[in-house]
Amino acid sequence: MAKKDKVQSMFDSIAGNYDRLNHIMSFDVDKIWRKRAVHKVVDEEKELNILDLACGTGDSSIALAEKLTEGRVTGVDLSEGMLAVMREKVQKKGLGGKISMELGDGENLRFAEGSFDGVTICFGLRNFEDKNKGLREMLRVLKPGGKVLILELSQPENPLVKWVYDIYFLHILPRIGGKGSGNVSAYRYLPASVVAFPHRKEFMSMMSEAGFTRVEHKALSMGICRMYTGEKP
Repeated sequence: MAKKDKVQSMFDSIAGNYDRLNHIMSFDVDKIWRKRAVHKVVDEEKELNILDLACGTGDSSIALAEKLTEGRVTGVDLSEGMLAVMREKVQKKGLGGKISMELGDGENLRFAEGSFDGVTICFGLRNFEDKNKGLREMLRVLKPGGKVLILELSQPENPLVKWVYDIYFLHILPRIGGKGSGNVSAYRYLPASVVAFPHRKEFMSMMSEAGFTRVEHKALSMGICRMYTGEKP
């Protein structure tokens, strides 16, 4: 089975417990990271059309839509199980007029070139089978001058912080997630995918090679999360 199929199946299987476990295991800090991302992308005075890739259960799409004065958010995800949870959340929030969502592959987007003012992807790029192809697709669907914002979990660079982080993230978290979801392998995969993600300098080079300009990086929460931004020339 290809990685893409495995990822799709894995997220389908944990979708029902994903939000609860995610917030518990991150101590709700993920909400702060998303808030920072939204402020970086949304200009409340402009009408924006934003694509939220690997939208999952919709936390990022909802945060973007709530901040937008005018515009629309399109959420795309590979997992129908995650989208089903997102649909319920969007309906409860009354945001159906500002958010659309669809099943799709971030490496092969159906949208025309220059369709969006902004592209976001929060904690999902590490699951792509071909990250370089995914970056090129993000660039393609952006309008000239449009911005991409990528949030990803990462390993801290401070040795002491990394030591504590590794104990929790690599050993404790998989046990909590595995018991809570009934899928131990999924919560072993998630930290392993973070460890395997390119180092910040390498990833910034990948963004530049894909065609993005003004590539920048900011470490959040002592490097546990990293925010990358770039623009389409």
